[in-house]
Amino acid sequence: MEDSPKWAFPTELQPDPEDVGFDVDAALESIVTVHAEIPDDAFTASILGTERVGSGIAIRGDGLILTIGYLITEAESIWITTLDGRVVPGHPLAYDFASGFGVVQPLGKLEVTPLPRGTAQAIEVGDTAVVLGRGGRAHALRAEVFDKREFAGYWEYVLDEALFTTPLHPEWSGAALVDAGGRLAGIGSLFVQETIGDRVIKGNMFVPIDLLAGIEDDLVHLGRSRHPPRPWLGMYAADNDGRVLVQGLVKRGPAAEAGVQLGDVVVEVAGARVAGLADFLRRMWALGPAGVAVPLTVSRGGNALPLVVASADREDFLRKPSLQ
Repeated sequence: MEDSPKWAFPTELQPDPEDVGFDVDAALESIVTVHAEIPDDAFTASILGTERVGSGIAIRGDGLILTIGYLITEAESIWITTLDGRVVPGHPLAYDFASGFGVVQPLGKLEVTPLPRGTAQAIEVGDTAVVLGRGGRAHALRAEVFDKREFAGYWEYVLDEALFTTPLHPEWSGAALVDAGGRLAGIGSLFVQETIGDRVIKGNMFVPIDLLAGIEDDLVHLGRSRHPPRPWLGMYAADNDGRVLVQGLVKRGPAAEAGVQLGDVVVEVAGARVAGLADFLRRMWALGPAGVAVPLTVSRGGNALPLVVASADREDFLRKPSLQ
C-alpha cells in the first residue's frame, strides 16, 4: 500500500530546526497516514470518494488517532501507517459533526509518542506555525497564521473561530497545525483562497484543538457527543451578496422533501430574518435537537413562500462502522 507521494517542499519552506522551539523530527513521528476505504453505495461516496487518504495525529498513549472527520465517515476499512512504515488496521470510533473531528482507534500497537496538545487561543494572527503532514520532513511546512475568524460551511457547519494559514499545504486533510513550542493547535480541514486588499492568499483552514476537550471521552466511549444531535436539513447553502442561497439539496433529504428548491433564498427562520449563512444555521439549531420542525420563509421568483422542514439527525443517513 503506497500512500506517501513522491514530492517535497523546497528547503526554504520547511521549518528550520534552529528557528523553532521544538524537535521537528520527534513531532513528525506522531503523524500517521490514514487510508480509508468506503463502500460504493455509501451516502458520502459520490461527494468524498470511496478511497480517502490523509493524515492523523497520535494524541494519547493508547495510540488514539485524531483526524478530520470526512476522511473516515462511512469507512468500511481503515489502515494506519506510521512514519517508519508500520501498518495496522484501525476502527472509526466517531465523526463529530459539530467540530469536524474524526477519531480512529488502532487495532494494533502503533508504538508512537503522542503529540503534546496546546491551544489555538494562544496563537495570534501573524504568528509562525508549522504544518505537519504525512510523509516526514519533506512534507513539513513553515506557515503564517493570516487570520482567525468565524467560518461557515455549506454542509451545515459553523466554527466560532477557525485558524487560517498560508502558504498552502497541498495535503491538508488531517494535517497537524503545531505552535512554536511543538504543541498541537489545530487539525487541517480545507483549502482556502481569499483576497485581502490587493493580495490573493492561498492557504488552509484548521479546526482548533480546543474543541476536543469537552467531547473526547464521549467520542471514544459513546461514538458521538452526548449533546443532542443538531437538526439537519440536507441543504447546501452559501452566502451570496448577503443572502443565503440554496445551491444543492440531498436527494430525499428533509429540505427536498419539504419542497425547498435550488435557487431559493432563505429569508427567515421561525419568523426571524437571517443575516448570512452562520446566522441562519445558528437560528435553526436553536430551535431544538434533530427532529424539530424548522419553519422557513424562502424567496422564490420574487415571492415569499413559507415552508416547514422536518429536520433529521444527519447520522441516520450514514452507514455505521462495523468492528470485524
